[in-house]
Amino acid sequence: MSSFLVNKYNVAGPRYTSYPTVPYWDDDTFSLNNWKTTLIKSFNQSNSKEGISVYIHLPFCESLCTFCGCNKRITKQHHVESPYITAILKEWALYLALFDEKPIIKEMHLGGGTPTFFSPENLKRLIQGILMDANLADDYEFSFEGHPNNTTREHLQALFDVGFRRVSYGVQDYNETVQKAIHRIQPFENVKRATDLAREIGYESVGHDIIFGLPFQTIDHIKETILKTKALLPDRLAFYSYAHVPWIKGNGQRGFNEGDLPSPELKRAQYQLGKQLLTEVGYHEIGMDHFALPTDTLYKSMLNGKLHRNFMGYTASKTQAMIGLGVSSISDSWYGFSQNEKSIEAYYDALNVNKIPVYRGHILSKEDLIIRKHILNLMCRFKTSWTSDASYFEELPEVLARLKEMETDGLLTIHPNSIAVTQKGQPFVRNICMAFDLLLQRKQPDTQLFSMTV
Repeated sequence: MSSFLVNKYNVAGPRYTSYPTVPYWDDDTFSLNNWKTTLIKSFNQSNSKEGISVYIHLPFCESLCTFCGCNKRITKQHHVESPYITAILKEWALYLALFDEKPIIKEMHLGGGTPTFFSPENLKRLIQGILMDANLADDYEFSFEGHPNNTTREHLQALFDVGFRRVSYGVQDYNETVQKAIHRIQPFENVKRATDLAREIGYESVGHDIIFGLPFQTIDHIKETILKTKALLPDRLAFYSYAHVPWIKGNGQRGFNEGDLPSPELKRAQYQLGKQLLTEVGYHEIGMDHFALPTDTLYKSMLNGKLHRNFMGYTASKTQAMIGLGVSSISDSWYGFSQNEKSIEAYYDALNVNKIPVYRGHILSKEDLIIRKHILNLMCRFKTSWTSDASYFEELPEVLARLKEMETDGLLTIHPNSIAVTQKGQPFVRNICMAFDLLLQRKQPDTQLFSMTV
């Protein structure tokens, strides 16, 4: 990867887990009733055909990791577990009341925070409460995020007993200097123990999350981390670029100086080395930032064109409706987005008056839906087309004009009715999507809203 291209295209840009992106949601025209209408419409269209997805946000952590951009509440008081689970189950009941039939759950994911902050018994109670009034799709997939330091055999067994077959562990980096800077000390032995336990119990997919671009991180640190990762051979890997957004996330990302971060050129070199080492051992790159072994469902979904991207990241299949439960969770009806209250207190207050705890969102216009499809195509398949009226939009000529320079730089190829991202252009897919992002193009932000694309 040339330093010229890195310098040229290293700008602030979205990661496109949604379109429109959250800063461009139209809160003025959004209402909870409108959101409910779109969700009911989507549910009626798709529940019997493909089911729904459920994301549950478990925000509690015992200590603060300074690289983290997630919504979390730091506490060592575990008495918070039971009332929070009770609140989630109440929120779920409010959603169930909207539907005329039982939801068919195809995907469920527990994120955080630290889901394994919760006791195995409480996690089992939570999932059993969700499933009590739902059916399961034939090919359902349940997954959760585990912390290698506190994921026990009991956690793994309890979730396995209620249908979970995939777990992902946050590794980040194995170097002690880097771990101290991000306040995430976890020896390789802990990751190995948690990985081996999951496989011993019967989990079909074990994933690891690794981050490049962390403070004090060098090329040698990346090499060390990847080599240790290869020794465990997780089924899939998220190999993320560290998103430094302290202006959004507050003190959580102020645990080090910006001068301690690798340069954009070094970050890209870290990525290139990591990709090389991973491909040598048999991993395949999936979309942006993800790798999987040929036996993993994520790789298989890429081959058959079913790879999907939403607020949970890349998923092996698509559901039209995704319900987010818990504080700050985002839901997606395909026709609209909604986000829950960000503070636990406000979340509880809404539920206490039997109100779904949504505080903002966006109802997608016809134009939004078309652009969303193009961006999803690019993020999941590195190509998109406009061969029908349903995929054409008025400002397409302007989009193609913006892409012309990227074509000259070898990042993509423009055809009469389609574009295709080249292998050289895949690391810059966010930049390519930005050319399609009409809301971003019409109103460039006055302040930096997004992390850098490189």
